[in-house]
Amino acid sequence: MITLQQDNAGFIRMNKHFPQSTVVAVAFADGTVEQFSGRQLNDLFDAAEASFRLGNRLDAKGFSRRAPKTVQSGNTIEFVPIQPTVATA
Repeated sequence: MITLQQDNAGFIRMNKHFPQSTVVAVAFADGTVEQFSGRQLNDLFDAAEASFRLGNRLDAKGFSRRAPKTVQSGNTIEFVPIQPTVATA
């Protein structure tokens, strides 16, 4: 089982998808622990990534469609917001 720790800002560190059937425990900042399926966390990751890309005017693959000025590195996310009640949804 994989265990992730929520930081004080309400995020977990997740830079890739987990296998859908994997059980992942998330230890929240308030001390509670909940179990999530890989599919649930992958859905949260995808939503956070889409929000990041929309807010930074990136396309679906993470490329900037602005006029080319500089190379943009780091067009990815690594922190995903999470709440204790998400696993029961």
